[in-house]
Amino acid sequence: MQLDYIENINEFDESLIRLYDFDSSEAQLFKELIEEAIIKKNMKVNLAAIDFIEPRNCNMIMGIGKEDEGILSRDQKTFFCILTKETYENIVKLIQPFCEKETKAHQILYDIDNPIDFLFAPAGTW
Repeated sequence: MQLDYIENINEFDESLIRLYDFDSSEAQLFKELIEEAIIKKNMKVNLAAIDFIEPRNCNMIMGIGKEDEGILSRDQKTFFCILTKETYENIVKLIQPFCEKETKAHQILYDIDNPIDFLFAPAGTW
């Protein structure tokens, strides 16, 4: 599984953090990471420190916040994904189909008015 940041994906100057190049077993590992570390233990998770994730041009730290802020960054290198527990629980549901079978589909993991989307795409495309 690889992690990268892509700037200006459309005419609205929106960008995205992309998790890609993975199979159903890695999707399952990522889902379990969110369930166990973030939802159950309320831990912050540094994706660069996770064995099965290879950061390409950025890093992201995921954690629970009081409200859904989405993905934020000051330097376009280190990103912070700040979402409520409920939104993380919804992300787990959105990831589940990727754990059950191999697919080339993709999923945006949250719908927040924020210029950086979170793309989950085994094939890397959207």
